[in-house]
Amino acid sequence: MNAFVIDAFEFCRIKERREGEFAVSDLPRLAEESVDRFGTLSWSLQGGSDTLGHPQLTLAVSGSIRLMCQRCLTPFGFTIESGAVVILAENDADADEIDALLADASVEVIVGSRSFNIAELIEDEALLTIPSSPKHETCPNQLVMDMEKLGKVSPFAVLQDLKQRKQ
Repeated sequence: MNAFVIDAFEFCRIKERREGEFAVSDLPRLAEESVDRFGTLSWSLQGGSDTLGHPQLTLAVSGSIRLMCQRCLTPFGFTIESGAVVILAENDADADEIDALLADASVEVIVGSRSFNIAELIEDEALLTIPSSPKHETCPNQLVMDMEKLGKVSPFAVLQDLKQRKQ
């Protein structure tokens, strides 16, 4: 059996803890978001239960990947630093019931299983941290910054500026 597939309910019952690292290239959906598939994610997963006795996983994920800036179209390093609390339910109906009972948006309620892939949970958490339109805080390309400062700039003026810079 895969080392990253666990019995999630037993993991929580015995309050097991695991930690490790994944290369971004080993997480296909995250690698697809990355510019060059380089980087690593460190993670830790702790089993337990919430105050009402529901099985609970506490996940922490950190690391970095390289994303494409949507403003200047150059790669930049993005830091992933995230944590999640996940309550496990036996089925969809129980998940809905627990979710309504908790009424806490910071806690995710999901259907657990006896063959739960923790690599997918870690990858999901990392993907949730990536902005839908990733950007540098300050782009290295001064032309883009100048255009933002000026507000609406004629595209013809930008082309003229580029033409003059090349000459």
